[in-house]
Amino acid sequence: MEKLLLVEDDSALVRRLTEYLSTEGFRCLSAGGQAQAAALIDAEKPDLALVDIALAEGNGFAVCAYARGKGVPVIFLTASGDELSTVTGLDMGADDYIAKPFRPKELVSRIRSVLRRTSGNHGEIVLGELRVDSGKGLVFRADRQIFLSALEYRLFMFFLNHRGQVLTREQLLDEIWDSAGEYVSDNTLTVYIKRLREKLEEDPQDPRLILTVRGIGYRLKE
Repeated sequence: MEKLLLVEDDSALVRRLTEYLSTEGFRCLSAGGQAQAAALIDAEKPDLALVDIALAEGNGFAVCAYARGKGVPVIFLTASGDELSTVTGLDMGADDYIAKPFRPKELVSRIRSVLRRTSGNHGEIVLGELRVDSGKGLVFRADRQIFLSALEYRLFMFFLNHRGQVLTREQLLDEIWDSAGEYVSDNTLTVYIKRLREKLEEDPQDPRLILTVRGIGYRLKE
């Protein structure tokens, strides 16, 4: 049974979510603030954390950073229309977000999608001078860590999982849609590819890793 941590200070919402998620086969723990959440992450090692950005004690961004440091994926619960907090959370490393009010079935779908992406993928991947610790979501060149945002990391992992294959722009947009939704446009994808190259390529102006396939998309060199 997969274990979820609800980091939310609305006790009525916690009670409703716990009841519903239990019927869907999840075991639920809950924390009302940042300190309690960190303690439960250490003690219980949840499979995923659902984190409200606005907490009475501490804040969701700090909880996300702590959870990611422990290898726990995070879905943010955000106020409807709070675009700035959503984008900030994704750039900090959250795996997905869902705006309140949300439908319980949609939340369960998001939870299972993130768990599928993150479970069973805790090994080390080596690509030339690059090394990826997929359990912790970290990328290194030699012993130096390369800091990627959540979307940059997801794009890179998608490339790694399809090494040598030509990926269309539509495929790449579909892959990151669940995490960023309307905030990822075709132009934004171009920006993220450029950022990845700047961080991963020895010479971003002459990429040898993430190759452009004109008129189609991109390919990660094997």
